[in-house]
Amino acid sequence: QIGLAGNLRDYVLITHTGEAKEGSEIHTFDGLPVGYTSSPIEIINYVSAHDNETLFDVISVKTPMNLSVDERCRINHLASSMMALSQGIPFFHAGDEILRSKSIDRDSYNSGDWFNKLDFTYETNNWGVGLPPSEKNEDNWPLMKPRLENPSFKPAKGHILASLDSFVDILKIRYSSPLFRLSTASDIKQRVRFHNTGPSSVPGVIVMGIEDARDEKPEVAQLDANFSYVVTVFNVCPHEVSMDIPALASMRLELHPVQVNSSDALVGKSVYEAATGRFTVPRRTVSVFVEPRC
Repeated sequence: QIGLAGNLRDYVLITHTGEAKEGSEIHTFDGLPVGYTSSPIEIINYVSAHDNETLFDVISVKTPMNLSVDERCRINHLASSMMALSQGIPFFHAGDEILRSKSIDRDSYNSGDWFNKLDFTYETNNWGVGLPPSEKNEDNWPLMKPRLENPSFKPAKGHILASLDSFVDILKIRYSSPLFRLSTASDIKQRVRFHNTGPSSVPGVIVMGIEDARDEKPEVAQLDANFSYVVTVFNVCPHEVSMDIPALASMRLELHPVQVNSSDALVGKSVYEAATGRFTVPRRTVSVFVEPRC
């Protein structure tokens, strides 16, 4: 949540224990503060970069052997969506959008085109072209070999094209509203709110609301000519999730037009019920709901 809020050091959120904490008071596993910026323009959000494994390769190593390639592709898009819809500056490693693989090479600086290939014909993502060079990878060859040899790990062209389509969709959503691109800390603190927090929160789901000028909040300046409110639900669970958010009931929220027309059949099943503020979001899906201006 702090990352989605631009990693602001003084952004306050409610933790799973019910405590109110600033970003600087929440720490990573090695003790560093998660929140450390004074402005969203200071942060570059990324989930993979030129060094270390590609996003697809990390997912392929960290998930169970029997997980389908379809689910790995959904996780890949889920991670990219979190970067795209965070406050701050998003950074995407070349090929994230087409499931790029370096056959799990963790440092491909001297690995040549064989492992660094980017196939813009979308026929292959370069998975399983061989065991990566020994210098930085040999210790992990026993982990890599059965995965790289397993044909069920390799995406087909249809997976790659679907991933590209979904990536373009999420970029269109980011640029459909300036609410996803707030430039000051004060705007983020005034407009961005997280729901599904505290001890009763549903694990694996983040609900982020971003507010613009509305009749009941005239003190909030209008930034968006099209939407007065945006709610993004990140469901990382391997199953559909439904939850009532009373604070978001009685609104005119509807699924973002880009996702209504998406080639991803699952995201189109996302539903908001105004009477109870209930959101239903399919497995491993990021759903964006918007309140159009009258």
